[in-house]
Amino acid sequence: PAADGTVAPGTVWAAAGMALALCVPLSLACGILAGTVHLAAVAAAWLYNLRLKATALSWLPYVTGFAALPAAVALSGPGGGWPRWWTVAAGALLGFAAHLADTLPDIAADRADGIRGLPHRLGDAGTRLLLPLPLLGATAVLAFGPPGPVDALGVAALILAGGAALVGPAFGHRWRKAALAGAVAVAAVDLALLLARGATGS
Repeated sequence: PAADGTVAPGTVWAAAGMALALCVPLSLACGILAGTVHLAAVAAAWLYNLRLKATALSWLPYVTGFAALPAAVALSGPGGGWPRWWTVAAGALLGFAAHLADTLPDIAADRADGIRGLPHRLGDAGTRLLLPLPLLGATAVLAFGPPGPVDALGVAALILAGGAALVGPAFGHRWRKAALAGAVAVAAVDLALLLARGATGS
């Protein structure tokens, strides 16, 4: 709405400022550690919008924000347990993939506007080739990270995520949002696997 003039930029800034002001006490109400982690993710998101979106570090706020999410949830839960490393690593990989998938349909238009984030530097073909790697990596971390052998649930998640990770970018020329849809499907599989095992348990 802001891009086509339906909503004035001043209105957007006012809403963003109010949201940021409310975010601080609401985040800290979840606990000092959980709130701090969440606010770090919010700061990364603001940094993306204000500066990093057009640089080679455009992926960093996504990685930071997605990695912080399972950490904040685990820290704000009963007992405030620390998240297992594989939940944070999987979140970071999904964040990297989300950045690639979300930017992919708009690479040409963004370039025309002077935006030169990492996907724009890789180009359409390079981004499509790279995208399946963090998607599969996130599922692999969740499947192989917990101690013990990979169970049937982990194998099923790897198969489903592998299919979605490869099919999405492959159909991008027919449907511009196919890569993003594939990334969302992988995220759903990973979330189901994470919920089945718990963010702080094994």
